[in-house]
Formats: sequence, C-alpha cells, structure tokens
Amino acid sequence: MNRSAGLDPTTLQALRGRGRDTRTLINQIAAHLDAHDGYVALSGGKDSVVVAHLARQADPNVPMVWFDAGLDLPETRPYLEALANDWSLNLTVLTSHPSGLQVLASCGAWDHDAPNRPTPELAEVLIDAPARHAHHLFGPGELWGVRASESAGRRHMYATQLRRRITECPDPTCCPPGARRAPTPAQRHAHGGQIHRTDHTRAYGPIWDWATDRVWEYVAAHDIPAHPAYATLQALGAPEHAQRVSSIVSGALLENGRITWLRRGWPQTYAALLEQLPRLAEFV
Repeated sequence: MNRSAGLDPTTLQALRGRGRDTRTLINQIAAHLDAHDGYVALSGGKDSVVVAHLARQADPNVPMVWFDAGLDLPETRPYLEALANDWSLNLTVLTSHPSGLQVLASCGAWDHDAPNRPTPELAEVLIDAPARHAHHLFGPGELWGVRASESAGRRHMYATQLRRRITECPDPTCCPPGARRAPTPAQRHAHGGQIHRTDHTRAYGPIWDWATDRVWEYVAAHDIPAHPAYATLQALGAPEHAQRVSSIVSGALLENGRITWLRRGWPQTYAALLEQLPRLAEFV
C-alpha cells in the first residue's frame, strides 16, 4: 500500500517551509529599514504578502503601501482590508489619479472607432507618481516581492545591480578589487536583491532569488491566507506563469493569455472592461 498517496501537498509544503531559517533574512530587512526607512509595496500577490510577513518580524509597524490603480481584480481590496485587520498592518492606500482604466479608455488605443488622444504615460500614472508620493511619505527605501525567476527582464535587472554592488563594495575581503568571476554565494548573500535607482531610492527584494515553490512553502508554513484569485486560477487549470495577482490589463501579460483567464474566471469584470476597452477581445 502506498501511504504517501493521501498526503496533502499543502502539509508537505508547510513542513518544508518550517525547516527553513529566515532569521538572517529578517535581519537584512531590518538593516535595510534602518538605513533607508521606506515601506513595503503590498499588491496582494503571494510574493508581496510573504515580504510583508517577513518585514513585520523586523519591524511590526513598518509602513505598507497598496497602489490602487483601479485595475485590480475585484477580490483584491477586500483581501487586503481583511489582511490589514487580521495582521494590524500599518497600511496606506495610494489611489492613482486618473485611474489606469481612465487612462486606457481615454487614449483611444483600445477602441478602433475612437480618436487617439494625448494622455499621460501609463507607467507614470500607475507606478512612478504613486511611488514618488510613497517615498515622500516614508523615505527612500522600498521592500518588494519582485523575484528574478519571473521574467528575463527581472533576472537581468538583479544580475546587473548585483555586479554594480560588488564593484562598489569597499570591503576587500567580501569583494576583492578587480576580481572578474561569477558572484560568490557570500556576495549574493551580502548584495543580492538591492536596487539603487538614479533618483536615490533604494529598493530591496528579500526573496529575489526564491523559486515559486519556496514562496508557497513559506505561505503554507505560516498559515498565510492567499489571495482568492489563486484558487480561482488553479481551478480553471491556468498554468503557473498565468497564476498572477497584478494589474488586469498589463502589457507584459496580455500576450500570455491574461485576458483569456480573466474572461473565464471573472466574466462580469471582463464584460465591464470590454465596454470601455473593446480591443480586449483581440487578446482572448
């Protein structure tokens, strides 16, 4: 008899997750907050929620910021409100003005019969302006759940920044001058996940090198409630890369079937969006 056949995968994930020591990582988060202040960018996705859980162990009152762009799944606001209540989060909601949907609907690009109109850049409205506001409120630091394994662009970003941090490191025992080799485990540990921007903001991705399985192990080990969208997408049979909680209309995800899964799992939301953005039907 195969006794393992009835084992709950979530139980196995929890057991693996409880076996991992995160104390050093929590200390690194504390050091980042001490050096740069800042906030946790909380989207409701599993990665940002894991970072929020880790950050609260470093500082229970660390500011959390949700950038409400007006393009989130309908479950996101209630989920974050419940999480903020259950965890006593220091949560600030920054709402985009205009909303992402207003920008998309007014530009004319999503309706073949509408004229093109000059509109703000979507990245400025949804990311840059709210981030400037958050940094003005809380300081130059930022903690986020961006992971290298999620895209080639993110891998390149982290790899490039890691090389720069090694070059700039003043400690010759950590990073010998002129050394040209792949980063050592010690260097990855000391400098990995750090993003220094030209505007002097300092982002840190504590789980930058985690695989997806490890994220779910942590969620299971700490009984973290997941965003309901994950269960919906899993029930629909969505592949792992499509199981994302992010902006409904995302240029990075449109070609990967984002709208197809939206129509299947959230038909009313899809229908409402289609009234404003008729060309969404071209991505189903």
